[in-house]
Amino acid sequence: MTTTGEDRTAAVTGPWWWDRRRGAVLDTGLGLLSALECALEGVDFAGDAGLPVPVGVVFGLAAGSVLVLRRRWPIAVVLVSIAVTPAQMGFLMGLVGLYTLAAAELPRRVIGALAGMSMVGTLIVTVVRARQDIAHGNLTIGDWAVPFLALTTSVGLTAPPLLLGLYVGARRRLMESLRERADSLERELQLLAERAEERAQWARNEERTRIAREMHDVVAHRVSLMVVHAAALQAVARKDPEKAVRNAALVGDMGRQALTELREMLGVLRSGEPLPPPAATRAEDRDEGREAAGSGLPLAKVGAAAAAAARASVPPAEDGTEGPRLAEVGELVEQSRAAGMTVELSVEGEPPCYARVVEQTTYRVVQEALTNVHKHAAGARATVRLAHRTVEIAMQVENGPAPQGDAGAGLPSGGNGLLGMKERVSALGGVFVSGPTDAGGYRVSAVIPATGRT
Repeated sequence: MTTTGEDRTAAVTGPWWWDRRRGAVLDTGLGLLSALECALEGVDFAGDAGLPVPVGVVFGLAAGSVLVLRRRWPIAVVLVSIAVTPAQMGFLMGLVGLYTLAAAELPRRVIGALAGMSMVGTLIVTVVRARQDIAHGNLTIGDWAVPFLALTTSVGLTAPPLLLGLYVGARRRLMESLRERADSLERELQLLAERAEERAQWARNEERTRIAREMHDVVAHRVSLMVVHAAALQAVARKDPEKAVRNAALVGDMGRQALTELREMLGVLRSGEPLPPPAATRAEDRDEGREAAGSGLPLAKVGAAAAAAARASVPPAEDGTEGPRLAEVGELVEQSRAAGMTVELSVEGEPPCYARVVEQTTYRVVQEALTNVHKHAAGARATVRLAHRTVEIAMQVENGPAPQGDAGAGLPSGGNGLLGMKERVSALGGVFVSGPTDAGGYRVSAVIPATGRT
């Protein structure tokens, strides 16, 4: 785990301009050593210049202590070391100053100029001192060796600290770049983790919505049909015992089928596999609708449409091999007519080759709309319109107001049917609109792209 820039700023514990205490201790120690060195060399400087010894010592202490400021003002330290070079003092200050200057983040031309000044100053002072020693007899070498000695001394006191400082500075900048990159990667990882959590939360919400829609599609319509048959059973129990027995058998079959479908759906949700189609066949549901319609009760009119809605409740399979086709909308309308509803079907244009999921969604929207008419406006006149266009299919199911005294099935509704239709259509990039009409009826409209893509 790396520390961010804010953490490093908060971790600065050194006094004044030092980042750390150990840096302050190191610079203070180097300053003391440099001051002591310059003070000792100040004694010889005072004797050569004809000054009192205390003046030379104080001058050396003042000059050498400048090394404490090497991190704050490295240029000033190098300039002071160049200035005291003629006095033959400040060798430690010159070495450390050049190293600090080269390691600092300064322009290369500034570093090169100051290093050149230091080398030239050392070269001149070495030549002058060598000739003076030769003249006084303190040094016995030839004049030809003086340039070589001066050049070697100046390069030896300038090049090593300069090169070492450049290396350390480059390495420090590289480490800082790597640290910043690590901080950036850490921030990106945190951002990715937050986005992953958001996507996971979104996926959980989508899964809850899908489960709620599947529960409604698989169970709600069949349970609605059971309620209708139970009401019919209650109405004919005393008048026609044989019909009551048949209705009771139908209710039992529907209950078993609902339990089977619910058990299969819950088992699939645990395993994560696609949901299977309902167990009831198309012919069985059609026979159940006719049995309920034969009782002659308004409540029984819902039988065929509710059975058809139970068949269409399972969402289409991904491979497109299961589920109803668009051509079966006419059969759906005939089932509603058999249940006692007055339904008109209007088709405009020739149907092109739609995507399989588009046909299934169109069928289910029409089926759910007709089921809602049976449940909430029994006896009302309904119109189904389909318009085949080049790039889309449009559908509309509209019913008028229910006749006086002819109530619906009395089943509770939480609005999941309309919500499920809207979700199916929106998932294919279509538009879904529903609402009451001015005449007191209800209208459901949808437009779906022919390819089923957003």
